[in-house]
Amino acid sequence: MLKKLFSYLLPITIFKQKSTISQTLEVTWTDGKLVLDSKNTNYSYGSLQRILRKGLKIIGFESIKTMNSILVLGVAGGSVIRTLVDEINFKGKITGVDIDQAVIEIANAYFRLNEIPNLEIIIDDAFEFVQKTKNKYDLIIIDIFQDTKMPDFLFETLFVNRICFLLNPKGFVLFNTMLLNAKQKQQHLDYIKNFDPNLYKVTKFNKLEETNELILIESKL
Repeated sequence: MLKKLFSYLLPITIFKQKSTISQTLEVTWTDGKLVLDSKNTNYSYGSLQRILRKGLKIIGFESIKTMNSILVLGVAGGSVIRTLVDEINFKGKITGVDIDQAVIEIANAYFRLNEIPNLEIIIDDAFEFVQKTKNKYDLIIIDIFQDTKMPDFLFETLFVNRICFLLNPKGFVLFNTMLLNAKQKQQHLDYIKNFDPNLYKVTKFNKLEETNELILIESKL
């Protein structure tokens, strides 16, 4: 409790671990709450949670509550899952996929993800998972970072097409990206060209927490 109180004055790191995927993972008390960070960016429960919560709010909390299945690619500490369960009161099936076993162990130990009854966590590469799953989803949340870097496969046509295939009619894709330079800006513009405007509505929300851009894709059919 003292650490929580003192965290309003300065951040207090209570756990630190090396990760082959994310380099360094840290659990820190900041402003009275636990957050999960990598070496250079927030992974969960800080700015990241605010960004994804904004995207979910744009979709509509009441709309999300009526959904049956949600896929989260990139779990980290699970802050978006906590928003879905604790704030939106989503009762459907949540499937979380993360390649990093270490980050899931932290999520379970410090953020109690393993206590969420309607959540299934799968340790797997997101690209591999979407190629082999036979399930379809009403909402797909893509939030995959290795520290501040996004894997190239996220922007490749094969991955994009497969994500679209896994989306139920009238479903949504919420893609959290970083927008730090002109190259990434062009990458995002090229990414949007993958979506037929007759089939999908694509909206960008940039300058979120200064460095992030949300891309929201909505199936029209």
